[in-house]
Amino acid sequence: MKPSGSTRIAVCAAAVFILLFAALQLVRPRIENPPVTADLAAPLEVKQILRNSCYNCHSNETQLPWFDRLAPASWLVANDIKEARRHLNFSEIGNLPAAQQKATLYEVVNQVQLGAMPLPQYLLIHPHARVSAEDLAVLKDYLNPSAPPAAPDDAAKATADTQYDKWIQVSSRTLTVQPELNGIAYIPDYKNWKVVSTTDRFDNHTLRVIFGNDVAIRAIAEHRINPWPDGTIFAKTAWAQQVDANGDTRSGAFIQVEFMIKDSAKYASTKGWGYARWRGMDLKPYGKDADFANECVGCHNPVRRNDYVYSFPLSGQQ
Repeated sequence: MKPSGSTRIAVCAAAVFILLFAALQLVRPRIENPPVTADLAAPLEVKQILRNSCYNCHSNETQLPWFDRLAPASWLVANDIKEARRHLNFSEIGNLPAAQQKATLYEVVNQVQLGAMPLPQYLLIHPHARVSAEDLAVLKDYLNPSAPPAAPDDAAKATADTQYDKWIQVSSRTLTVQPELNGIAYIPDYKNWKVVSTTDRFDNHTLRVIFGNDVAIRAIAEHRINPWPDGTIFAKTAWAQQVDANGDTRSGAFIQVEFMIKDSAKYASTKGWGYARWRGMDLKPYGKDADFANECVGCHNPVRRNDYVYSFPLSGQQ
């Protein structure tokens, strides 16, 4: 009995598919594992969590399962690993200053908490990489180990109060502040804007106040905050946490001020937002070059569905 026409077509299609699939395997990208030069120094339980959930993409110790090695999936995997290592490489993180390592790990924890990492599409095929609630608690405890409450420090309080008065009273006409390395100019009048929100960072013990310009406040009143309109500017000030004699936490030394400026065309390469940061009371521009903004984009990427803005406006800010 001769095969039907439809059977012959199916057999031919299957043969073409097999040949094409075999041919694709000849052009698979090669994923190298360079030497580990400065691996993360952390307790074993912390390393184990990161190795299980992060190292396959964010280190030079990539160990791919067989199905990730097959083209065309291998092309996507190779590109993801390249991008992941460029943003964070645990095999080289030891080259960074201790404070920068800690800030990087905070970003890791933050992205895990937001469900942005490991990537949801990655977890569909690699469910073992999921970070459990217990794992997350271990990572957070490593960044912020339990410690007895800090004792009140009257001298530090007096210094912080003096610094705060200076921050409040200094006139914009007396300030000479260098532009950020990407050309964004300092905006001294942000202190006169309305407060949009407040946050605290558990890892570095800072308090943060977010101010919004008139465009931002109007957008909040009109419920147009996703996306935020061009012209929106946020200023986020960071202060060290300080405990007073009553056990209350209050602002201590001034750390920095950061700006996010929305201009979809001008800042298209950084997702529509211009970023700037000045550190210390002398307002020194942050970063080694203009590429520092990529660090900001990476940190804000988990909230891309919120137009890259973490803070939700406090009720009544209109």
